[in-house]
Amino acid sequence: MNATRSGVVEKLVTKAVMERNLIEEGDRILIAASGGKDSTVMAWALSRVRPAIRKNYELAAVHIASDFCACCKKAPLEKQLAEWGISFADISVPIIGRLKPGRAMNCYWCSTQRRMELLKHAVERGFNKIALGHHLDDIIETFFMNMTAKGELSAMPILLKYRKYPVSIIRPLAFVEERQIIACAEEKGLLNAACTCPFGVNSSRKIIRARIAGFTGNSGAIKRRILRSVDRAGLLAGE
Repeated sequence: MNATRSGVVEKLVTKAVMERNLIEEGDRILIAASGGKDSTVMAWALSRVRPAIRKNYELAAVHIASDFCACCKKAPLEKQLAEWGISFADISVPIIGRLKPGRAMNCYWCSTQRRMELLKHAVERGFNKIALGHHLDDIIETFFMNMTAKGELSAMPILLKYRKYPVSIIRPLAFVEERQIIACAEEKGLLNAACTCPFGVNSSRKIIRARIAGFTGNSGAIKRRILRSVDRAGLLAGE
């Protein structure tokens, strides 16, 4: 691996996979492909790290299309994934249509419905792991959101093993900053296929993100120390 922007992401994904044992011999990994920069860069990285981690594993991707967002450019996404040896499936889910009368659309409802469909698809097709594109900034933001909004200390586990399902969740981008993902996507020409959720424009996550930027000065070193402290508290390992 070299010192290019994509090389940095590849190195950090390799580090996360090896340190956290995210991938084991014979794994069948389902990538949650939103069509955005995070999951697309993750798919690229997972297709690249085989020589470094010395494991044989299968990669496939699934895109969950909703009834409120059709911005994902599926054709170029499928073509790009195919170039990396990753098969592609597309599922349509009426996320707004499943809302009970009087309920408003929100990020929690959407993520819950998507996660349920991901688990169903993975179990039915024999995948034992689902790879999500959450990165270092997502993990830190979630930690502070849970603390300030819910009054609890919790975060996104890098590896989550379900008890009810024969499936684990992995987050290979856990050590990668969002700006590093953007730089990698720019270098690899992946941003032209990225989409953005219309409900995330004024989300509470953006408010937390701005506050974190304020007290960290957007320092990567400080963010990594925060991540380390969250890890030492045992919040990045889940059962």
